[in-house]
Amino acid sequence: MKKISYLLVCCLAVSCTKTIDPGADATRATDAANAAASNSVVATQEGSYETVPNELLIQFKDNASDAQRSQAFNAIGASVLEHIHTNAMKKGGRKTGLFLVHANLNALEAIGKLKGNAFIEYAEPNYVYQHAATSSDPYFTNGSLWGMGSGFGSGAATAWANNKTGSGTVYIGIIDEGVMYNHEDITGNFATNPYETAGNGVDDDGNGYVDDVYGWDFANNDNSIFDGTGDDHGTHVAGTIGARANTKGVVGVNWNVSMLSAKFLGSRGGTTANAIKAVDYFTDLKNKGLNIVATNNSWGGGGFSQALQDAIERANQAGILFVAAAGNSTVNIDASPSYPAAYPNDNIIAVAALTSTGALASYSNYGATKVDIGAPGSGIWSTVPVSSKGKILSSYASYNGTSMATPHVTGACALYASVNTGASAAQIKSAILSSAVATSSLSGKVLTGGRLNVAGF
Repeated sequence: MKKISYLLVCCLAVSCTKTIDPGADATRATDAANAAASNSVVATQEGSYETVPNELLIQFKDNASDAQRSQAFNAIGASVLEHIHTNAMKKGGRKTGLFLVHANLNALEAIGKLKGNAFIEYAEPNYVYQHAATSSDPYFTNGSLWGMGSGFGSGAATAWANNKTGSGTVYIGIIDEGVMYNHEDITGNFATNPYETAGNGVDDDGNGYVDDVYGWDFANNDNSIFDGTGDDHGTHVAGTIGARANTKGVVGVNWNVSMLSAKFLGSRGGTTANAIKAVDYFTDLKNKGLNIVATNNSWGGGGFSQALQDAIERANQAGILFVAAAGNSTVNIDASPSYPAAYPNDNIIAVAALTSTGALASYSNYGATKVDIGAPGSGIWSTVPVSSKGKILSSYASYNGTSMATPHVTGACALYASVNTGASAAQIKSAILSSAVATSSLSGKVLTGGRLNVAGF
């Protein structure tokens, strides 16, 4: 198959080398420990990060009355846009959900006016996040899929040779753009929600989303998780995790896996509010009994968000790994945190990007304590949709970024789970990190000092 020369290095922050994340240098870092201080309103440097103008997320204490909430809203001239109270929040014991509000002040001024309110746990801006991009499949046999091979690749090909090719009983959540689920290399490995009946106009599983058969689009608040060529990044990620071995273009770490989408990134990125709902979407499915092992999170931006950290912790409590791109700003995130990779939750695996020569990619963030492992991230061929003569067709492209490294690790989580039935999130994470191959470019740069080694477990 002819290679399509799409070296489209995505123009969004976490996915590519072309655009540098504006929210990740040392002068802009938010002190997460101070921000999370109990019984205080979060004071955040709104001007340092991209936010939705005048929007706040407010978490009231559970004992706050309607009158006390109204008093707080009135103090900042706020109107309630949405009350976010997901099933995952309720199961976690949260009696009062988050309120997304629009104030007549900018977010920083509004937060200042709310400071000291005894009935508010925290208030924070609604940040905007951006993207962090042996088989008979042609791109593998011609050497383009270096990330699947030996050398400085993931070692997936060795696992395949040992009969480790994945399982459809293992589910992965893709929190990103949408996914072209009918792509010729993805169809068959894209799952449906077993708790939902397609097309009946009923919220069968009681999660608040009607006919969420392939997942949910939180950016547009509908059940269409693929909206065209703008969903190339999410489709690229899905192909690395689970493109089928079918003699066509590429192959993923898993030849067999079940993927679902929680789309929250649109043409202008995605918000904290929608990221929280996306994370909780998979937590709720896991709590219902679906075997969701991990979510892939090839995105970042914004400052510290207690609300998002809480959502990741709900996923942790449910036993879901949160695999996160380290970011593409060439910074040490131990000193200058890049979120969500830098959150302290035990279920996070933060991933740096390697080149095919074993070098830490020039754009990749790093951190000896906050970044866990390196994985192939430069020159990564995978699935994308393209438009031709008014039709959306299956195609392939090469992207660079920690976005592309992350799904190699997410795929490894799924592959490990497929041959170690019942392994906990902690056991899977331990297996991934303990099998890392020492790599000189990563020494002192990531926690393990090494790169992903799928052949090692």
